[in-house]
Amino acid sequence: MTPEDRRAELAESLEAVRERLAKACQAAGRSPDEVELLAVTKTFPASDVALLSDLGLSAFAENREQEARGKVAEFAELRPVAASRWHMVGQLQRNKARAVARWADVVESVDSDRLAEALARATASALDAGEREHPLDVLVQVSLDGTTGRGGCAPEDVPQLAETITRTSDLRLRGVMAVAPLGGDVDVAFSTLSSISERLRVDHPEAVDVSAGMSGDLESAVAHGSTRVRVGTALLGGRRLTSP
Repeated sequence: MTPEDRRAELAESLEAVRERLAKACQAAGRSPDEVELLAVTKTFPASDVALLSDLGLSAFAENREQEARGKVAEFAELRPVAASRWHMVGQLQRNKARAVARWADVVESVDSDRLAEALARATASALDAGEREHPLDVLVQVSLDGTTGRGGCAPEDVPQLAETITRTSDLRLRGVMAVAPLGGDVDVAFSTLSSISERLRVDHPEAVDVSAGMSGDLESAVAHGSTRVRVGTALLGGRRLTSP
């Protein structure tokens, strides 16, 4: 496929996703401006990210640190003046915190005090070294199915984790993130996340982000207050293998 063909393919997919978002917002009585589209570019090349940037997107997500690191650098070479924000959305081990702090603008998958503390130390080091200019925005990932196999802390642990995050000036608590349980009722799951978000904002009014909804369930997420949907397959197609 030529770059021109790929651009046309991505443009068509992007238009379809934006139309879905617009209809979902209309059904929920919300403005489309209230919901950010986050392109999940994992396993896709930096050239696709560059084309999406050309089409007007500026928020991109990765779930593996090693793949993301190289992709962020390559994108910066392909589009050196393009505005972009990079989100880490995958499960993150503490020993990767230092590397992630070098390239991520947002980490959406913070699910333990120990990870938050590791990210705070890593961010402070990156700021001191001039490797980043701003504190790291983070979201608390919540498990909505009672397990931690796919990442996320228990709902009852959210207040304590939020306190850990806000004790440091190197992290900025921005809200919550969740993945709908496999085989579960997505409306129930996203309604639960909405309630968790409301309770969190009582003590942390700045934590307004609700990252929920993907290609298959974004309509439900928007209906329950999501402010950011994470779309991969519907935007980029089936997963492609790329070298990290």
